[in-house]
Amino acid sequence: MTITTSKLIRAAGLYAVVAGALFIAVQVKHPPIDVAFVSTTEWKVRQGMKVVMAVLSLAGITGMYLRQVKQTRVLGLLGYVLFAIGYLLMLAIEIVGLVVLPSIADTSPGYVADVVAAATNGKAAGDIGLMGPLSAVNAVTYLLGGFLFGVALFRANVLARWAAALLSAGTVATIAIPLVPQVNFRLFALPIGVAMVGLGYSLWREGRAGTAGPVAPTNAGARHDLAGAK
Repeated sequence: MTITTSKLIRAAGLYAVVAGALFIAVQVKHPPIDVAFVSTTEWKVRQGMKVVMAVLSLAGITGMYLRQVKQTRVLGLLGYVLFAIGYLLMLAIEIVGLVVLPSIADTSPGYVADVVAAATNGKAAGDIGLMGPLSAVNAVTYLLGGFLFGVALFRANVLARWAAALLSAGTVATIAIPLVPQVNFRLFALPIGVAMVGLGYSLWREGRAGTAGPVAPTNAGARHDLAGAK
């Protein structure tokens, strides 16, 4: 199997589509998070989906950036770096939620409750160490990175502009979550999920239309061979 640029672009597009779909699916009928829920199989399944989503999202946005690195320029680089850091921190937090929290839910329920509160826009009552700053940095880099990356993609006008605009708007809108406590905060994830699906599909189409392939002999090289044969 020959690996080409177009195949890598298409793969990144598919990863983004799957990531966006997972991001939407994991929000559907999500129960309220408490210590009891952390110990359930459903928690582990949903956390596993979030881990996969973070990995695929990182691969997807990397493909988006590399496809239009020249068009997005400095703004695209800044947005990509921040957004990628946001997903890396998200991946770390979700792995902790998947592997660590269920194993200590019975012995340290207060700590688990505080970590969950910090990760869901609440306040920890006790000391949770570096998990607090980690969650805060994750929120800042993810939101600011998503906004700038979406703006850069919109300005580049290579992928679907509606999806780029939705990504920016969706990430900025999450800032309003503390201001509207009566609204289910998981609804704010839906625009971002739809945007990732749209951008991923657009990237997949770009790769499908591409003509990148294995390096072929140049005309200059062919002329040299002919000259040597005379």
